[in-house]
Amino acid sequence: MSEPNKSAAALCAQDQWATLPSGLTVIVRPMPGYSSAHCIYATRFGSIDRAFRLGDKQVSLPAGVAHFLEHKMFEDEDGDAFAKYAKTGANANAFTSFDRTCYIFTATEQIDESMDVLLGMIGQPYFTEQTIAKEQGIIGQEIKMYDDNPDWRLIMGLCACLYHSHPIRSDIAGTVESIARITPDMLYDCCAAFYAPANMVLAAAGNITMDTVLAACRRAGLDQPRETARVQRLWAEEPAQPACAELTIRMAVSKPCFGLGFKEEPLPAGDLAGEALYDILCDCICGGMSPLYRRLYDAGAVNPGFGGEVLRVDGCCAFLFTGESDQPGEVRQALLEEIRRIRAEGVDEEIFTLCKNAKYGQLIENLENVEDAAGQIADLALDGHTVAQQIDLLAGLTRADADAAMQRLFSEERMAYMLILPDGSAPADEPADERDEEV
Repeated sequence: MSEPNKSAAALCAQDQWATLPSGLTVIVRPMPGYSSAHCIYATRFGSIDRAFRLGDKQVSLPAGVAHFLEHKMFEDEDGDAFAKYAKTGANANAFTSFDRTCYIFTATEQIDESMDVLLGMIGQPYFTEQTIAKEQGIIGQEIKMYDDNPDWRLIMGLCACLYHSHPIRSDIAGTVESIARITPDMLYDCCAAFYAPANMVLAAAGNITMDTVLAACRRAGLDQPRETARVQRLWAEEPAQPACAELTIRMAVSKPCFGLGFKEEPLPAGDLAGEALYDILCDCICGGMSPLYRRLYDAGAVNPGFGGEVLRVDGCCAFLFTGESDQPGEVRQALLEEIRRIRAEGVDEEIFTLCKNAKYGQLIENLENVEDAAGQIADLALDGHTVAQQIDLLAGLTRADADAAMQRLFSEERMAYMLILPDGSAPADEPADERDEEV
C-alpha cells in the first residue's frame, strides 16, 4: 500500500486547518472544479450525554435532550432558520447520533449568506416553554415512526440487552414521556456545556475557501476569545456481563429479523487503529467478501442487508450482527461457528487484505465527494484526528493484529440475541409458544 499512500497524502494535503481564538477548530477542503460547497458545524454532544457537571452544577437529563436541542436550534426570535436557508437556496439539515450533533447545508450560491445562517442559529439559542411544548408534539410523532422501524428496533433492542445502565440503552430521540420533562433551563445548560466553540468543529468542502469560512467566523464573533465552562461527563459503572441474554418481540414484518450482539471492553479514547481493526474484523466475518456471507446468501438464508457493525462511543463497545431470515436460528448458529473457526484457524490472509483495501478505498473515495469529504473531516476532527492519520494507521494493521484481537473478542458469555417475529406467527426453527420478553 506504499504507492496508494503517496496519493492519499497528496489528497489530504489539500485540507487547511485553523484554530480560532474562540477555540473553534476550522477545516476546509477546497475542491476546484466542483460547483457546490458542503458545510458541517458539529459538536461533541449526543444522546449518551445524559449526566454532567457544569462548573459546580450537576445536570441530569431525560433521554432525548440532544436530539430535541438539535430541532430547537433551528428556531430563534427572528423565526425559523429553514426559512432563511430557503432565501439563500441552500439545502439544510441536521442529525443527532449517540455522541455528536451535526448541522449541515449544501449550496451552490450565496454561500456567505448560508454560512451566516448556520453560525448565527448555533450562536444565539432561544428557548421558551411555548416553543418547547410545540416541539414535543412534533418529536413525539418522529418517535412513533422509529418505533415502527424493525432495523432500528433491532439495534436499540440489542443495546438494551447488552447494557445495564449506559445511556446507549435509550433511543436517541428518547420517549414521549422523557421529552415531556425537557425544560428551557436544561437546553441552556446543554448549550453552555457542549455548544461552546472549543467543543465544536466547523468543516467545509467543495467550492469554498478558507478565507470565505474565516470571514463568516469573524462576522459571527468566533475570532474573539470565549470563556469555556468546566464540563465533566458523568458515567455509571457498567458490568461486564449483558443485562439480558435474549429478547423476542413481534412487529408487522414480512419475515423474521434477528440480531446478535457481543459486549466488549470500551476502546481507549482516540484509538483509531482499534476502531479500524474492529471494522475489518466485522467484514472478515460476514462482510460481502467473506465466505460466510456468500454461503448464506447463495443458499437464500439471508438477503443483502445481512452484515455487522461496530458500535463504539465513550464507555461502550459492541459488535452487532443483524439481518432478515426465514431461518434466523440457523443463521445465528452459522455465525457463531464461523467466529469459532476464525478464532481457531486465524483470519484468512487474502480476506483480511481484501477487507483492509476496501476500507482504504472507501476513505479515498470519500475525499472525492463534497458531502462525504466534509463529513469525514468533521467526524475525525471531533476526536482530534485527521484523515491522513487514519490512513496511516490503517496501512499499519496486519493479519497478526486481527488474530490477536479475535482471541480476546466475541465471548459467548457476553453475547445477546434479539429476534423480531412477524405478528401472530413464528418461523420454522423457533418454538411457536416462545414468550415475549421485555428489558
